[in-house]
Amino acid sequence: MKAAHIREYPGGRIHMIGIGGSSMSGLAEMLIDQHYQVTGSDRDETYLVHYVREKNAEVHIGHKAENVHGADLVVYTAAIPADNPERKEAERLGIPCIERAELLGQLMEGYKYSVGICGAHGKTTVTSMLSQILLENNMDPSIAIGGRLDAVGGSTRIGHNGIFVAEACEYNRSFLHLSPTVAVVLNIDADHLDCYRDIDEIEETFGKYLALVPENGVAIGNGDDERIRRLFSILKCRTITFGFGKNNDWYPENMTEDERGYASFELFYKGKHAAFVRMGVPGTFNVMNGMAAIATSFYLGLEADKAAETLARFVGAHRRFELTDRIDGVDIYHDYGHNPTEMKNALSIARKNCMGRLWAVMQPHTFSRVRTLFDQYLTCTRAADYTLVTDICAAREPDPGDLNSGMLVDGMRRNGIDAVWTPSFNDTETYLKSHWKPGDLVLTMGCGDINLLNDQIHRHYLEEQGKGTRHDSEKQEDC
Repeated sequence: MKAAHIREYPGGRIHMIGIGGSSMSGLAEMLIDQHYQVTGSDRDETYLVHYVREKNAEVHIGHKAENVHGADLVVYTAAIPADNPERKEAERLGIPCIERAELLGQLMEGYKYSVGICGAHGKTTVTSMLSQILLENNMDPSIAIGGRLDAVGGSTRIGHNGIFVAEACEYNRSFLHLSPTVAVVLNIDADHLDCYRDIDEIEETFGKYLALVPENGVAIGNGDDERIRRLFSILKCRTITFGFGKNNDWYPENMTEDERGYASFELFYKGKHAAFVRMGVPGTFNVMNGMAAIATSFYLGLEADKAAETLARFVGAHRRFELTDRIDGVDIYHDYGHNPTEMKNALSIARKNCMGRLWAVMQPHTFSRVRTLFDQYLTCTRAADYTLVTDICAAREPDPGDLNSGMLVDGMRRNGIDAVWTPSFNDTETYLKSHWKPGDLVLTMGCGDINLLNDQIHRHYLEEQGKGTRHDSEKQEDC
């Protein structure tokens, strides 16, 4: 049966299950801007629900069958199971349903440049970098980011210049619903092994995504990644690579890094000097992200030196090494990193910005991820002086009963890491406040609801000072 299409329901009522996720809330705002009537539901009251309500969307907290009554089309996230009461009721009533990525793919249709940015990590940052570059240089793009960016004023934007820039998520093969004319591949790593057999199947699926690019399109990728190079070698479209090796089309030379981890370098394209780049965000991995953004904007028609000027001003999307508080002389940060590679990267930045002791606060995400990447978790916080591990955020998964954070902590200790299991946010906050000292840096990490720990600490601090509170922070889409 032919899938429903958003354009078949102009001005219609679109009901979104999981509207409080980062991508869904942004798409809701985009639909409202295009004069659709939007309703939605979510498990929790979140900061992002507040945003869509401000745009006059009707949002229900809790999933109930009657929420879909009267809807013309239902959109759900990949994390919403088939037995969700709203999905079941929509099916019973014959209301068409599509997955979030299908909606994104449909909204991207008709653009000359449909840019889909994918990879195990770095998607939000590169999409944000590229979006800010294009905006500051008056290229008027449409945008869909899996996080909020101040330069956009949110996570989505409708432009009028034939360019649509979006994150392309590999979870549950969602990105196969897109039709990219420009596919950007940042890395291929083992993740989401609850829906992939192994890294080889992940590579195969990235290959299917790249095969969606038409012959007159382009694939832009990390040429230092062997799996990406292998996939590029069989493509019929044009390919462009970036990386640290001089065998890439784009590569850096004379790179230096200051004491806080901010890099400066000369960027070369096909052996010729293209720009001098001074990064506005720290970390060697962000040099790779910056090269990806410049390479893509150059293909879209912007000179590299103009893109580099924007990168010097780019300070990151929310929930990406974001300073949330300074309390008792302690800097408190949050980072969305949720697999060992991302956590290790975030801590490498934190280490360089820490004057005292570094506290890593990890919320492992999904039992399947912890099981498959167990050994990597045991050493990924080595840069920290102390590691606190909360209970595993189950997200979409049931508790199997044979895996918990205590097992991670035991393994970390065997690897020489000073780790403590603090199951709840209350346990974690109490431990931190009784042990931290002025000059310390605390970094909470995870893509579940660990950001709410930062909000809790902030709220309790304001209560102690006799001041008001702020809204809860963002909940991200399950990854």
